[in-house]
Amino acid sequence: MANPRDQILDWTDQGRIAPGKLRAALEAGGALPDASQWRRFLDRMLLWMGSVMLACAAIFFFAFNWAEMGRLAKIGLVEAPILGALFLLWRLGLERAAGKAALFAAALLAGGLLALIGQIYQTGADTWELFAVWAAAILPWTLVGRLTALWVLWLALLNLAVALYYLTFGFLWGFVFAPERLMWMLFGLNTAALVAWEACAAAGLEWLRERWSVRIVATASGTLVTWLALVHILDWRGSGSTHWGLPLWLAWMAAAYAAYRHRLKDVYVLAGGVLSAIVVIATFLAKNMASHADAGAFLFIGLVIIGLSAAGGWWLKRVLNEQDGEAA
Repeated sequence: MANPRDQILDWTDQGRIAPGKLRAALEAGGALPDASQWRRFLDRMLLWMGSVMLACAAIFFFAFNWAEMGRLAKIGLVEAPILGALFLLWRLGLERAAGKAALFAAALLAGGLLALIGQIYQTGADTWELFAVWAAAILPWTLVGRLTALWVLWLALLNLAVALYYLTFGFLWGFVFAPERLMWMLFGLNTAALVAWEACAAAGLEWLRERWSVRIVATASGTLVTWLALVHILDWRGSGSTHWGLPLWLAWMAAAYAAYRHRLKDVYVLAGGVLSAIVVIATFLAKNMASHADAGAFLFIGLVIIGLSAAGGWWLKRVLNEQDGEAA
């Protein structure tokens, strides 16, 4: 097995290792981190937490002392950390973790500076414009930074800008926008980002192959398409766009299975697909059995959920074992 920890845990489940000897077996197999690995983990964790907290501290400080500070003091309080972060980036470079953390802190502070300018000079801009301009302002840093966390931040800002734009102008353009239309737009945005992310990673961009970041994007895309499927099943509004939710969900599930079962083999995304299937199937049964709302109907739905959960767990464990066998 490529992963000694999983092998040792399997032996423990099979009774080949006594539970009291589990830690000793993990230590003997090198499955537990040593002192140097712990130091490296704590160093990285404290670096990133410190960078984010310092950026947030600068923003909250002038927000709390808003009435006591002048305009120049407020702007200087935000600009000085940005310049300091960029100076550290220049000195350390983008190849070091400290330089990347400084760039991420500068990106966060840029949003605080834009919000501050809008508040001081009362530009009259809508909230969605703040996030749109923030995303546009840090886009050059995002392009050159080669930092997945910065791309996730940029995509989150873009999602917020789109959502707030709808909330601002949806009541004026009700014939164009509807709540499900917003979900369609967000689904299209996040799905396009997911496809582009995976394509660039497959094309050879090593820094995009960190699975935690792409899993966030996959979770957003999967959650939105599940929501659209539920709208189709429940038919909340009865508009034409709702009638494509379930077919779209089926297409997304098929594409995710083909991509993450046979090509990339990501158990996390497959587990999200299993959860989505359970939610959609349970909702479908509940909707169609609503007219028979007796104890038998609820018992049947509960048994289906339990059965699907057990089958899904068994299948995911089998997929995980196949991956370990291929990596051995």
